[in-house]
Amino acid sequence: MKILVIGGGGREHAIIQKLKEDPKTEKIYALPGSGGIAADAECHPISATDIPAIVSFAKEHSVDLAVVAPDDPLVLGAADALREAGILYFGPQKNAAAIEGSKVFAKNLMKKYGIPTAAYETFDDMDAALSYVETCPLPTVVKADGLALGKGVLICETRDAAREAVQSMMRDRIFGDSGARVVIEEFLTGPEVSVLSFTDGKTLVPMVSSMDHKRALDGGKGLNTGGMGTVAPNPFYTADVAERCMKEIFLPTIRAMKTEGRPFSGCLYFGLMLTPDGPKVIEYNCRFGDPETQVVLPLLEGSLLDVMLAVAQGRLAETQVKFSEKSACCVILASEGYPQHYEKGYPITLPETGPDERIYIAGAALKDGRLVTNGGRVLGAVATADTLPDAVKAAYALADRVHFDNAFCRRDIGQRALTALGGKQ
Repeated sequence: MKILVIGGGGREHAIIQKLKEDPKTEKIYALPGSGGIAADAECHPISATDIPAIVSFAKEHSVDLAVVAPDDPLVLGAADALREAGILYFGPQKNAAAIEGSKVFAKNLMKKYGIPTAAYETFDDMDAALSYVETCPLPTVVKADGLALGKGVLICETRDAAREAVQSMMRDRIFGDSGARVVIEEFLTGPEVSVLSFTDGKTLVPMVSSMDHKRALDGGKGLNTGGMGTVAPNPFYTADVAERCMKEIFLPTIRAMKTEGRPFSGCLYFGLMLTPDGPKVIEYNCRFGDPETQVVLPLLEGSLLDVMLAVAQGRLAETQVKFSEKSACCVILASEGYPQHYEKGYPITLPETGPDERIYIAGAALKDGRLVTNGGRVLGAVATADTLPDAVKAAYALADRVHFDNAFCRRDIGQRALTALGGKQ
């Protein structure tokens, strides 16, 4: 089969490497791909948001399955365009991708169907929002309605901070039109859990749980990033919690979307908070998470291609999806200064990897045949092992064998999970 993967980050590299394992995979194209992905797929410099060009490429190259990985093209309607062209695709249509594309839509959906989430108010008038923050409980969370590269969420400890957040989004438009509307919601406490799921709109199969580390620096300090590392499974996500989430959150969400005339097919990501009152939804994503994908897919046993085809063809109920009992850890190596200013163009030296080690390239380019840094998050060093402590240790050992100038990483990825297990790194 000829497969097209849209996107060019570490998540897409993980998807491509997993798809390559299936003997039915004849060829993989990546749009636009990256210097690192070029080792595993044929890359073409077509933007992930250039939907007409993507559809033309898929038709010209007789693509059998198109995998739309990032949020932007999904929210813009890439799946709809592929369907109209008669191309089989993995990913939700535009009206279903609104579950991530609009936080107002997602919150209203949960409220309407009784899906547990933080209490909230929505505003499209700045004065009304500013008036609300004068009396709302603190801390509070201010969220831009639309996509903002994972940065449109501000936790405000004080009223001054809340006022500044509202004004920066609604008046100054630091997130563009994504901040024209805002959600102001209750600040929840408890362990966070990420659960990705396969769904064809009728059947939902959760993947192994994971724990992301969003802040740039050790101890959960520093600026918010796209994610500095992950571990799987998440020890806070017990069998009892999983059963409750399936009953109270996962299946009700799928049913709600179907009832609303927005059946969701693809990968639906649940960002959860395990509060003292039970699990609640922090956010939905309409696609694989990054860097959660990098620890979840190495634990998938069997063919990712078979699962994606089953989702795309509406027959997930007939397909076995199984995950290993092992653990995985991903350590992100980033450019010094990320997520703000950082230098690019440093040569990358990669080590040989063993059967339980993987390196997924995110921000890298090829220059004169040499892989060089080309982004904030450069790559993910991933290891799997029988236990989480061993996976964490092995991932750091792998990361320490990678070299490029100005590299940095958090040194405490997985530490909270290990503490929950009663162990130490």
